[in-house]
Amino acid sequence: MHPPRVAFGRAVTLRQVAFGLFLVFCLTPWASPPVALALGLVLAQTVGNPFPARTKALTHQLLQFSVVGLGFGMNAHAAVQAGREGVLFTVVSILGTLTLGYFVGKWLGLGRRVVHLISCGTAICGGSAIAAIGPVLRAKDAEMSVALGTVFVLNALALFAFPPIGHALHLSQNQFGLWCAIAIHDTSSVVGAAAAYGNQALEVATTVKLARALWIIPVAIGTSLLFKQKGVKIKIPYFIFGFIGAMLLNTFVPAAQPLGPLLTHLAKIGLTVTLFFIGAGLSAAVVRSVGAKPYVLGVLLWVVISTASLYVILHAV
Repeated sequence: MHPPRVAFGRAVTLRQVAFGLFLVFCLTPWASPPVALALGLVLAQTVGNPFPARTKALTHQLLQFSVVGLGFGMNAHAAVQAGREGVLFTVVSILGTLTLGYFVGKWLGLGRRVVHLISCGTAICGGSAIAAIGPVLRAKDAEMSVALGTVFVLNALALFAFPPIGHALHLSQNQFGLWCAIAIHDTSSVVGAAAAYGNQALEVATTVKLARALWIIPVAIGTSLLFKQKGVKIKIPYFIFGFIGAMLLNTFVPAAQPLGPLLTHLAKIGLTVTLFFIGAGLSAAVVRSVGAKPYVLGVLLWVVISTASLYVILHAV
């Protein structure tokens, strides 16, 4: 459908040109995380992503570097306060989501491993949690794909929906950041939505979400015991410690502080490109391949955790 054309002595296709133009736009000041995600979705639904394998590999690495870079724009004292505030929310919401997911999945008749993967992705940190828990479960590729597809589609919806809801409810920066960290699955969408809301919301959301991501370790250990898996390797999200190190440097090492604005700016560009890559991977075929029941489970869990956490935040924070 898109035969290659010769340009500057090289054969290029329409999808490659469209991909390149969108990518260049994502590097400009006019781009934002929601816009980048929308461009990726447009590309995926029209001409398609010409580099699916490369963007999939780069997404994970670029997100990690971007999160570490954001640490250079944050203060450790404020982060500790935000982390303290989110601890109770984190524990209750993780345990509640995993329990609810088990019963809803059983009611829907879904496979136990798929249910646990979607529940972990919703409860902790989306695709990162699924990628870490999958090997512990010895999940099949099809089960991983279903869980990841469900979470990524809901992530895209959250990135667009949460900022307008926050403004409509007049949430403070602190309230919105906390809500994002609890109710949005993936770190990329959490940071993208919070960045669109404000700098304080971004600081709170990133800190609480990364503290939440550390729960991958105890949940993975619990999973190996619950599913009676032996000899499995637990994947630890080491990039979180890079974020903490960057934040400590920015707070306590004066020589590092002048670099903070530049590194933070580069990190935000990296996040924007990351979301463009994620959107470019969400083709109509990917969305359809998941099936209805996993989406029902994912949406129910997402609605419950979003509304319950929002209610508590509105009345307690």
